[in-house]
Amino acid sequence: MRAALIARQFDVPGRLVSVEPYGSGNVNDTYLAIFRTTFSEQRFVVQRIRKSVFEAEIDQSDRIWQLPKIIQTKDGEDWVTDAEGDLWRAISQIASAQAFESVKHPEHAHEVGYVLGHFHRMVSDLPPTLLRYALPGFHVTPGYLAKLDANKTTSLARDLLQASPEAKRALLFVEERRTRCSVLEDALQRGELKLRTTHGDPKVGNVMIDEATGRGTCIVDLDTVQPGLVHYDIGDATRSACNPAGEDATSLSSVIFDLELFTTIYRGYQSHAKDFLSQNDHRHLFNCIHLIPLELGIRFLADHLAGDTYFKVRYPGHNLRRALVQFKLVESIEARESSIRKILG
Repeated sequence: MRAALIARQFDVPGRLVSVEPYGSGNVNDTYLAIFRTTFSEQRFVVQRIRKSVFEAEIDQSDRIWQLPKIIQTKDGEDWVTDAEGDLWRAISQIASAQAFESVKHPEHAHEVGYVLGHFHRMVSDLPPTLLRYALPGFHVTPGYLAKLDANKTTSLARDLLQASPEAKRALLFVEERRTRCSVLEDALQRGELKLRTTHGDPKVGNVMIDEATGRGTCIVDLDTVQPGLVHYDIGDATRSACNPAGEDATSLSSVIFDLELFTTIYRGYQSHAKDFLSQNDHRHLFNCIHLIPLELGIRFLADHLAGDTYFKVRYPGHNLRRALVQFKLVESIEARESSIRKILG
């Protein structure tokens, strides 16, 4: 197993006893490695960073070095480069805490919002110009829409569309909402919103929860930290937390935007955000809650029509199914717009 070969290259005492998949990311591969000696056990996280997504290896070192415990290789390096040119890094596992792929109860949603709000407040005075772009164009929805427009004209896409009425309906769904795709970028260009330091991937599974107290203890996966709109993070966190059925819902009818979960995640976020969100920021909160699941659906659909070249898939049509789940979530948000705006205040 490649992950085991990589894990043995890091400077960890003892014998490697297991390497198991960890988490459920759609892009990078993450594993939990366990080493044992006669009297101790050490666990750490090994992650492959695909060169096709994150091209500049020195940028990864800059970001990861901010973590408290980075595990170096036996040669004193911060990462291992495999035969395919992908980077592998190792960091210590957060002690006495765990992450969940979906929200377990309203208090859990509150902690997701609280941790994200705390992160945003802590970096609110950090000039975003000091940061590099880990993913240029990330969350710039018009760019993803342009990619979809390009992908749907290929011969492969035409064959997929011909064979799938669902894919055709998905394209129509996007077309009906095309004019809404630039709402945040237009506000940025008008000066209503400003670039700040963003996390980039504040999904539920990236917020660690203390096993003893049930409180949020940290937010992980900082490789996507870069300049952006805090609205990107807010929309992504609510998209992840407020759909109990998850990204891989088995039934589209089970996909809803849960208002109770939204109320608690927003309350947790606001406990910190009231210190730095402007009136203009607040005015665009509903827009980001609506836009980010639409954007992710566009990305899934574009990748489906390109032959599944970006997101990892488990079966043919997986990305199309993911897109349909996100579009169903968008419909639920649209149906609950007045209630969501009332909660936002």
